[in-house]
Amino acid sequence: MVDDYSRGVFGYSSRAQVAEEIATAKAAQAGHLAKLNEASLEDIRTDPELLEFALAGGRSAFNVNCSQCHGGGAQGFAGYPNLNDDEWLWGGTLDEIHFTISLGTRNEDARISDMPAFLSDEILDAGQIADVAEHVLALSGHGTDAAAAARGAEIFAEECVACHGEDAKGIAELGAPALDNDIWLYGGDKATLIATISKSRGGVMPAWGRILDPVTVKKLAVYIHSLGGGS
Repeated sequence: MVDDYSRGVFGYSSRAQVAEEIATAKAAQAGHLAKLNEASLEDIRTDPELLEFALAGGRSAFNVNCSQCHGGGAQGFAGYPNLNDDEWLWGGTLDEIHFTISLGTRNEDARISDMPAFLSDEILDAGQIADVAEHVLALSGHGTDAAAAARGAEIFAEECVACHGEDAKGIAELGAPALDNDIWLYGGDKATLIATISKSRGGVMPAWGRILDPVTVKKLAVYIHSLGGGS
């Protein structure tokens, strides 16, 4: 027979209490999950209790599913965007982030943005591409050859503004990045820019809406938006 002292030392008396606490926590979680399932993204964002729950769940889901590409701190790597800033290829609102997570990029259901491979497709020659790269460097304050940048600006106006905009600030609807800052997905040195212009890039993200349940996708959207999303 176990006496009261043994129960206190070995924790026998706490088993029922722990089981009860676990059951209570699971019931509370189930209630929050049901609310998240029914709530809109805006409802979640403006409800402090739901928001806290979504952020915690989103952080956990990010660590399991997204950190391999975007990094544990969401800092990104070459070819995988940093999610902590407010620079978004496809837009940084909560709805836009949710859309991108759900459908991914470059598949039959997602938005597709294909930049021409200007050298491989024989649109421009190597010299013209070098001039465009110099112009792009100049846009972010890093150009060193004014004459080449001026030639590149003329080519840019003919070949690039349709996607990147006349002001080179990018067009989110097309997934075309801004080129007038120091935020680069693949690198902003001249050699990398020449490689990008010459051969293009084509990063792909899974359609997480096909892999994860809708509530988890909502959690991820809310969490990622909290890192650096726009309005």
